[in-house]
Amino acid sequence: MSLVKAVQARVTGRVQGVSFRWSAQEQAQRLGVVGWVRNEPDGSVLLHAEGDADAVDALVAWCRTGPSMAKVGDVAVREAAPSGATSFEVGY
Repeated sequence: MSLVKAVQARVTGRVQGVSFRWSAQEQAQRLGVVGWVRNEPDGSVLLHAEGDADAVDALVAWCRTGPSMAKVGDVAVREAAPSGATSFEVGY
């Protein structure tokens, strides 16, 4: 079993208004990752993910492409403290 990992990722580019948050939630649920995703006022999307290290890494890798309508410019990832989330939520 892999270690539990928690990260925060800021995704920039054309990532708002392209179903990025909903697609991220779908991917997170498929991978068994918990946390949240929300739009930021600067046009980026902020994501907090925690769970099995391999699954979190897979979600971050997915963020580098995103859904088909997205045009991801960059994904800045940093370690985060686990929040104890039990699901993956879409914030507004």
